[in-house]
Amino acid sequence: MTDTTTRPPAADTTTIRTREHQIARRTRFAGWGEPVALVAAMVVLVVVFSLLNPRFATFGNLQNILDQATVPLIVGVGATLVILLGSIDLSVEGVMGASGMAWILLSANSRGGLDLGPWAWVVALAVGAALGWVSGLIFTRLKVPSFIVTLGIWYVGLGVATILFGTSAIPTLTDDSLSTLSSQTALGLPNGFLLAVGVVVLGVLLLRYTRFGRLTLAIGDNEAIARSAGMPVARIKTAVFIVAGVLSGLAGIIATMKLGAGSATVGTGTLFLVIPAVVIGGTSLGGGRGGILRTVLGVFLLTVLSNGLILSGVSPSFQSAVSGAILVAAIVAAAWSQRNRLRIAK
Repeated sequence: MTDTTTRPPAADTTTIRTREHQIARRTRFAGWGEPVALVAAMVVLVVVFSLLNPRFATFGNLQNILDQATVPLIVGVGATLVILLGSIDLSVEGVMGASGMAWILLSANSRGGLDLGPWAWVVALAVGAALGWVSGLIFTRLKVPSFIVTLGIWYVGLGVATILFGTSAIPTLTDDSLSTLSSQTALGLPNGFLLAVGVVVLGVLLLRYTRFGRLTLAIGDNEAIARSAGMPVARIKTAVFIVAGVLSGLAGIIATMKLGAGSATVGTGTLFLVIPAVVIGGTSLGGGRGGILRTVLGVFLLTVLSNGLILSGVSPSFQSAVSGAILVAAIVAAAWSQRNRLRIAK
């Protein structure tokens, strides 16, 4: 019997391999191109703002930038995990308010009442976890889009925070060591920022080296294949929303600590900073592609921009317009290489 298998000519095989190598090189370049572009943009901003105001380049202002980046870095880790699923979490500000109010009312405050010490942290984080669990449960079991679910949970959290805030005097921290804990420095770095670094490191390790992280990426990349492979899709999605809720709760505690007083709206503005930072960092809104370290770059880019505009004396009425224009340009630049595969978040 003769072998009728058709083999491509040697020249064609060489051409195919050459094209494969070219595609691989372009893929590697695209992977590195976005972070390099972000770093370059940040360097340009630093140079421009340093020329506009010499105070920008001082060590004291560097500490301010790191301190300002603390809350969005913590929230950004959870937001990145959710977006890697191909979903989105809009409940951040409500969860921050509820957890922050729970924490301050259970710590040494001007209203008195219980002072649970470290247990106040546990209860506040549990509040964040519970709100995240409710989001995940409704999303996975009732099949309600994450956009709608988390928008509702945002207002649930805000309502809880408002009820806890009450109508009496504003609760303020009476323990000076507690109110200054986040802004105090160790090795020249704010304690809050060091905590954020720890959260980022744990997030990276979780995403890269655990089954939970691999399943999160697999579900975001192609949920249908993940289901057909027998992956526990609903459990992983719910777990991701719980993690995001806990981190939003932690951010609410830190923000309340910085403020030194309870506020139902302590998280105001955080969502506008975090979600763009994740997208600017190169994490696909369609899920499955991106990472936490990319979000870190996005957070620092936007934090440097905000800090520089303030020190440069830009009027508050123009800061939003300038930030928005630069934000749109940055998103277009960061997402350009993904324009053919971006899809609407699930």
